[in-house]
Amino acid sequence: MGVTGPPGPVMDRDEVDRALARLGAEHEAIETSLLALQDHAGRRLLEGAELTGTTKERWTAADASITLLWAYFDAYTDALRSARDIRSRRRWSSRDDLVELTELLRGESVTVAGSATATANAPTLSAGKLSEQFSLAALVERMNELYASSLDMVVAADAVWSALPARIDLLAAELQRTRQLAHSVGVRPGEHPAGDDLERITRTLTALRERVVSDPLAFWTPAQGSSAPGGGRPDTATYDREARALEDVRREIDAVLTVRQDAEARLVKLRDVLSRADRTLAEARSARGEVLAKIAASEVPVVSGPPTALQEQLATAAEYRRHAQWHRLSPLLESLEERAEDELLRARESLTAVTAPLAVRAELRGRLDAYKAKVARHGLAEDPFLVERYDAARRMLWSAPCDLRVAGEAVLRYQRAAADLLSPRVPEQGGGPVDRIDGADRRGES
Repeated sequence: MGVTGPPGPVMDRDEVDRALARLGAEHEAIETSLLALQDHAGRRLLEGAELTGTTKERWTAADASITLLWAYFDAYTDALRSARDIRSRRRWSSRDDLVELTELLRGESVTVAGSATATANAPTLSAGKLSEQFSLAALVERMNELYASSLDMVVAADAVWSALPARIDLLAAELQRTRQLAHSVGVRPGEHPAGDDLERITRTLTALRERVVSDPLAFWTPAQGSSAPGGGRPDTATYDREARALEDVRREIDAVLTVRQDAEARLVKLRDVLSRADRTLAEARSARGEVLAKIAASEVPVVSGPPTALQEQLATAAEYRRHAQWHRLSPLLESLEERAEDELLRARESLTAVTAPLAVRAELRGRLDAYKAKVARHGLAEDPFLVERYDAARRMLWSAPCDLRVAGEAVLRYQRAAADLLSPRVPEQGGGPVDRIDGADRRGES
């Protein structure tokens, strides 16, 4: 289009020289950046990859933007060369030269034509336009925008490709080793949950790797608030989840391996625990009969029989060991060990509950004899009243069946009678009555 005059005041020679120096430096920096982008490993991978999804869409636009970038750069180069040619015509530029240079350096003097493909795929040209007019400053700004968006896409894809596929391959190798180990101990799909987990992890990793390779930008998380190209990080959530799942499976297989190594010792210990529980229950049943025969008017809990279900499961565990079915033996042993300890504890609690009346009788007997010995130390063993109370209590405690409530009251009566005789009231200067039994002064009770 025609131009009636330069945009703004005409530049002098010094301004022109400074502008050319600045534009020359910008030209060199832009060229260096474009060549680096052209040689970027991520861009070369994008060019040769079979892309899908978000990455395919963004690469189509970025590739067109890179094509436009070179078109812009060529136009910028031509404009800068033209300006340098005009300036080099004569040492002291004429006013006409300065007017032309002002228009070239400050005006919208650069025309950029884009190819139909680039125009269709890049949103940098207005719809229906195959060319645009720029000033050199505006052209540099547009190139910076295109470069930043293109580099951001290339760096993001390259970062995902650099981070995830290699890690997935390492995890897949570990998965393969785990599968072989699992197979050796009978952990197989359809037979053990860990085997099913391995199949699921295998399918997930295979699909994950395929998608990462074809659509890396689907696994990119941009940094919040960052405008720098490539700001963000690869999204490893799916990979991390499967890595944790594989570690859980590995621990499960380690548990199965541990079972294989010490299965016999654990089975022997289980038999011992259940045997002790059986003996304790047998003792409780025997004690219950004794309590019912010797203690009157007492509620004695019923003692259950031996845990046949646990014995059957123990036999099943031994069968698993015999046939090397470690994956089945592992959870069964863990369950049996916990239940066997519970069974032994229940048996001991049952024995304690059953023998409680006998313990009460033994405590009453001990208390009665202790008071008799105390009375004897103070020379009151032949006291008729105490002898009568002692004999009454003793007959109740050593007869069968023994009524614990009545016997307890008899022992209490003997204690009180003994306390009355062993606690004579002696006046004490300035105080109350004093009990001088057992060689120590003790205030008595009224």
